[in-house]
Amino acid sequence: MEPIDFNRHPSSYLHWKLSVDGAIARLVMEVQEEKPWRPGYPLKLNSYDLGVDMELADVVQRLRFEHPDVRALVVTSTRDKIFCAGANIYMLQSSSHPFKVNFCKYTNETRIGLEEFARESGVRTLAALNGTASGGGYELAIACDEIHLIDDGSSAVSFPETPLLAVLPGTGGLTRLVDKRKIRRDVADVFCTVAEGFRGAKALKTGLVDAVHSRSRFEAKVQERLQQIVAAAPKSARHGPGVVLPPVRPTVDGDTLRYEHVTLEVSPKTRVATLTVRAPKGPQPKDGAELLAAGGNAWAIAFARQLDDALLQLRFVLDTVGLVLLKTEGDAAAVLAVDEMLAKHADHWLVKETTLLIGRVLRRLDLTGRSFFALIEPGSCFAGTLLELALAADRSYMLNDPQRPVHLQLSAMNAGKLPMPHGLSRLDCRFLGAPQKAKEALAVREPIDAEQAEELALVTFAPDEIDWDDEVRVAIEERAAMSPDALTGMEASLRFAGPESMETKIFGRLSAWQNWIFTRPNSTGDEGALSLYGRPERPVFDYRRT
Repeated sequence: MEPIDFNRHPSSYLHWKLSVDGAIARLVMEVQEEKPWRPGYPLKLNSYDLGVDMELADVVQRLRFEHPDVRALVVTSTRDKIFCAGANIYMLQSSSHPFKVNFCKYTNETRIGLEEFARESGVRTLAALNGTASGGGYELAIACDEIHLIDDGSSAVSFPETPLLAVLPGTGGLTRLVDKRKIRRDVADVFCTVAEGFRGAKALKTGLVDAVHSRSRFEAKVQERLQQIVAAAPKSARHGPGVVLPPVRPTVDGDTLRYEHVTLEVSPKTRVATLTVRAPKGPQPKDGAELLAAGGNAWAIAFARQLDDALLQLRFVLDTVGLVLLKTEGDAAAVLAVDEMLAKHADHWLVKETTLLIGRVLRRLDLTGRSFFALIEPGSCFAGTLLELALAADRSYMLNDPQRPVHLQLSAMNAGKLPMPHGLSRLDCRFLGAPQKAKEALAVREPIDAEQAEELALVTFAPDEIDWDDEVRVAIEERAAMSPDALTGMEASLRFAGPESMETKIFGRLSAWQNWIFTRPNSTGDEGALSLYGRPERPVFDYRRT
């Protein structure tokens, strides 16, 4: 197994330049055409691939933890008349279907993280479009709080995917148009079917951008607006020195990835993986000051980042794994002590960012196209934050053996501090039809044995010691034998009961529409629009509507 290295650092960025001047961070896109993430395509016109987006994800994460004094972030480009041409089409042409879909998921999660940065951390974001922003380039802009476009007679914003490639904007752009920017449906319909997009005054009039400035005044007007944002920013708890996030790299041992607090073991023959998260060992920070001193080595930060990396390896490297068995090991009391600190000192900026990080990673799990079964066995520590793994699973199995007692335990972290993509806690989502059950479960703060867990409906099954091995084995074998396509659709439909949010709409539609469109001949067939892009032949469409 050869894992992908998702680690990036400003000193080695290839495609972005990050600078911080007091309260303003400036992120400049300058994609190196000859340095794609993998060989085979040039990154022309500031188009991006997975490597470009890895750097962007690192920027957002790094600003949150290392630069707490920042109050405004501007995203712009050095290219004349080009902000960003979107996802590289030749990269998409040459990629497998699973890679295409997971690439879209990853870019979505990065932009949702950018939006959370503004919403939860109070750092307002501004896209300064010094040139055309098309496709994913406009999707990046639309993820920012404000969009300022240069008015030079040629620069435009556009979504050309449908007319040119027979696909959809893959990073939530359609949903953000109508849900976030509240563009009228008929206007959005025109915009998304005109390949050249809308320029200056028309983009402003239709609400696609927030301001338009002449070339001579563009930089000055953007800087003026950034100063206004900083001046208007409310007093924030975010201040002082940040913490350095060390690289996350697993040790590879055959088909096993080993991190300090996480292990991912893969059985290629059965297409089953076991993902184990371990409780902290040794003293952990008791407050925000101690968390600052421990930094990225604190268990709460380190385990979350390691789990995140393991989930990304599952998506991009281990695409034949269909079922993931979730396990935990260690002292539940140690997990609960960390939870108590996170809840007690929630107003400290780093404690808040740590909690938000854990929430983002758990949502990455929610949105991962794999079946998840939690196995609650002797030695497990499904308590508080780690209980969220079992609550996120599609099923949970808890051993009921008086000779080898197993327990669950809840904490304040299970009461909504780590919400799902639609904003509900996993308990509230689980008990959507009986909300009182969530309250009953949260009222129990002592360890919960298998019989009580089954009574409280916190687990799916609680087999005794006689049936455990056979019941778990049969469940694993049956699940691994089912169609991965049907399971992906089924799981995406079942996991997010309750209200919709922009985030669940984006990912629900991505799972259904983009997954389907990427396999249709109208786009990816030999004569499809995506396959023929850049060649003189015209695509041939099957015009039947389904």
